[in-house]
Amino acid sequence: MYIPAGLAIVLGVGFSLLLLAAAVFLGPKHDSAEKLSPFECGMEPIGSPRARFSVKFYHVAILFLVFDVESAFMYPWAVWFRDTASVLGFVEMLLFVAVLVVALTYVWRKKAIGWD
Repeated sequence: MYIPAGLAIVLGVGFSLLLLAAAVFLGPKHDSAEKLSPFECGMEPIGSPRARFSVKFYHVAILFLVFDVESAFMYPWAVWFRDTASVLGFVEMLLFVAVLVVALTYVWRKKAIGWD
């Protein structure tokens, strides 16, 4: 029953390893100082890559993840709602969106998502 899936995984991993080995062994090896230097968006690196970020950066990152994951739950609901179209399902999603709006309003009023 799982043989076709297992075979596809083994073939995919094997093909990936084969191409990686071919690139490592057959590819040209011309290392230079220019190639080994750090690359940052086409510009010379400014400062240390080990610089510390502000706590605000992490607040925004965590809030983005929270709201992104919560909005990802809307897609399966939309697929389910298209098939069933129940009033209860619609009310549930309205409550879900209301909670999101309240949370976003709270975060906004606390100035957790501002960069100033």
